[in-house]
Amino acid sequence: MPSQREIRRRIGAVRNIKQITRAMQFVAASKLKRAQDSTLAARPYSASIDEVLADLASVLGGEDHPLLATREGGTRLIVLMTSDRGLAGALNSNTIRFAAKEITEQPGDVTLVTVGRKGRDAMRRARAPIMAHFSAFGDRPSFADVTPLARLVVDEYLAERVNRVDIIHSAFISTLSQRPRLETLLPIEPAEDTAGIPGNQFIFEPNPGAVLRQLLPRYVATRLYQAVLESKASEESSRMVAMKNATENAEDLIEDLTLSYNKARQTNITREMIEISTGAQAR
Repeated sequence: MPSQREIRRRIGAVRNIKQITRAMQFVAASKLKRAQDSTLAARPYSASIDEVLADLASVLGGEDHPLLATREGGTRLIVLMTSDRGLAGALNSNTIRFAAKEITEQPGDVTLVTVGRKGRDAMRRARAPIMAHFSAFGDRPSFADVTPLARLVVDEYLAERVNRVDIIHSAFISTLSQRPRLETLLPIEPAEDTAGIPGNQFIFEPNPGAVLRQLLPRYVATRLYQAVLESKASEESSRMVAMKNATENAEDLIEDLTLSYNKARQTNITREMIEISTGAQAR
């Protein structure tokens, strides 16, 4: 049985850990509010530009802009988004496991662009081909931060080095729920419901190519930026919950250790009393 000194030392260590996890919980909670507000505020714009481009893809084709062109076969590019830091529960492992399953189950050549150190390290250990790596975009990602990533994706697709681009990231559902999600970025998929689309009645000034040259790169950057915001909100939410659970576990462990300490103390007192009583009788 551990001595009283050892138990006291363990109690002190667990209390220190509890203070750290509680502080991290509060920090994550404050960051979560900002990240959640940014994510929810950006969703309407992202959904609207998705709808506009899906409608345009239904009436235009690859001859109007190469980003609308659908090509068979070739290499598939996956943009994998994780975090740079751990202590976020199962968030990163779930996203990485989802990506690994997608890579192994879908035939064909695959290359990766990783955002976040956790995903990069996991894919390196799995010996998956990584084209480029970007660090996570900090606590307050901006649209300008995503521009280099969007430019890389567009250039690879226009050069026909890849024929499909997908994004794998963690989607923010609620504070207690985050799920890995795969979204096709390129080629742009036509709208399924074309009943309300006016077809050739669209009027482009000066021409469809000029309009799409300005709109499509913005669309790619917007989709990537939304995925970054979703991942950030998911990270802070998962970290807050993980640190809350760690704090509660530390409290339970302190109670158990305190009980063990009291038992050990009582045992020592009882033993000393027996020794005193035995010594008195021996006289």
